[in-house]
Amino acid sequence: MSRMHSSAKGKSGSKKPLKKTKKEWLAYNPKEIEELITKLANAGYSGSLIGLMLRDQYGIPSVKVAIGKSINDVLKEKKLAGDLPRDLLNLIRKSVMLEKHLLENKKDQCAKRGFQLSVSKIRRLVKYYKKKKIISIDWHYSPAKAALLLK
Repeated sequence: MSRMHSSAKGKSGSKKPLKKTKKEWLAYNPKEIEELITKLANAGYSGSLIGLMLRDQYGIPSVKVAIGKSINDVLKEKKLAGDLPRDLLNLIRKSVMLEKHLLENKKDQCAKRGFQLSVSKIRRLVKYYKKKKIISIDWHYSPAKAALLLK
């Protein structure tokens, strides 16, 4: 049984190694790892899935330690990354699904509140990305544009 006033459920759990050094047993050099990343990206996998596949199938524990840059950096160099960040696309997808649900179920107030919250998260995230110049200044969110964006 966990403690009453703690957020943790126990002591067990996996931890990353303290030393961030390249492993001697790693069979791939940095150029081969970048080629694997581009091959998997061309197959349609997202950056997070590429990292999981490299870890589980190819035995590469950390791409950043192995080649000195992240998977998203490699995708940006090869021009394989999308024009919108992944977290923003996921929020837009969620809002489109909620809007579709609300058209069928007009009295679902919980879903309406969830839709309002997701739209406000999108607007806050867009504001942040505009400030950091990750997306263009003239990009605006609208539900009609969002539905077209995902198709």
